[in-house]
Amino acid sequence: MILMLADTLAKEAAGQNLLAIFFAAAITDNILLTRFLGMCSFLSISSQMRASIGLGLAVIFVTACTGAINAALYWFVLIPLERYGVPASSLQLILFIVVIAAFVQLLEMVIERVSLGLYFALGVFLPLITVNCAILGANLFLINKNLTVFEGFVYSAGAGAGWAVAIILMAGIRIRLKTARIPAALEGPGITLIICGIMALAFIGLSGLIK
Repeated sequence: MILMLADTLAKEAAGQNLLAIFFAAAITDNILLTRFLGMCSFLSISSQMRASIGLGLAVIFVTACTGAINAALYWFVLIPLERYGVPASSLQLILFIVVIAAFVQLLEMVIERVSLGLYFALGVFLPLITVNCAILGANLFLINKNLTVFEGFVYSAGAGAGWAVAIILMAGIRIRLKTARIPAALEGPGITLIICGIMALAFIGLSGLIK
């Protein structure tokens, strides 16, 4: 009875830990709003809602999958190689970029087959997910945090979801701004960056609730 109770409590604690990792990565440690990674596509695509949703979903998929794969490669391939004098840090960046590039290529082919309109709406920014620093940053951060493969998957999914939420929220705001009176000096990137800063403050303000 005691062992069963201890096992149940351990599972509940693990579940709570995974939820904390996910929501912290998505909100208080948002890869875009707190670390300002992936700003190029964020500023360019967020003027269109459909393209923002499509790119956001693509980033979630690529970030989550590559995070789990790269975590597994790091802990089960690169770390054992250190026994033979091969430092993991020397191959880590190259390996991570190759994995991300392969997934983006797969995703590009799928989107082209499923939704040609979305494919053309995303344009050059779809293949540029390969060098999206938000995805690569999430993959590197999960290693720095010493997360396991499954924890890395949860963290990467949270980071991708946070990026997607940020660009979708910005798309909604920018659509409303088209009918608003904005000073000429703040039109375009100016007002977008100001709103981005306000959104970042709002997300960081939840840090007392999500640790």
